[in-house]
Amino acid sequence: MSGKQMALCVGDQVPEVSLLNQHGKPCQLSGFQGKKVLLYFYPKDDTPGCTTEACTLRDSFKEFQKAGIIILGISTDTVKSHERFVKKYELPFMLLADENKEVVKAYGVWGKKKFMGREYLGTKRMSFLIDEQGRIIKLYENVKPKEHAKEVLGDVLKKDSPIFEGVDHLFWRPKNPPVRESAHQASGFSQR
Repeated sequence: MSGKQMALCVGDQVPEVSLLNQHGKPCQLSGFQGKKVLLYFYPKDDTPGCTTEACTLRDSFKEFQKAGIIILGISTDTVKSHERFVKKYELPFMLLADENKEVVKAYGVWGKKKFMGREYLGTKRMSFLIDEQGRIIKLYENVKPKEHAKEVLGDVLKKDSPIFEGVDHLFWRPKNPPVRESAHQASGFSQR
């Protein structure tokens, strides 16, 4: 991974992620091919907003499992920090440590932020819903920590959602498209 900042869009193939999880074990995104993945980026372990987001995902974990979605969290914290965070809040999903900031830059979530009038560089709270072939099917920018789990599940479970159907939503078509009459049929003329 080059560390180059990218702007990813819906339909893009995601860059590979190869990081250590909270147990210090290597984890690769490509290892989840064939499954949908919610890859969520957050600023820092054990801070108010990040804890709220992680705990709402934890509390909805069974619904994510039923929908066939793997949850992976990424921040620039250390493996040890992730280990403490997971243990403290009993998080049932993996957190990946991007200490060198390669993945946050590759996904375009590292950048200028503002807090209390001060500008600094940091991880933006953003998520990517990835399909079974490793393509982005939904981007979540400006994530609201309390509402994020509900928002993602709402999108996934929405009736007629291309995400729920498991098809590439760029080429999604309704199951029963409306039958269009040809101009000849619409005019009332018929062939006899």
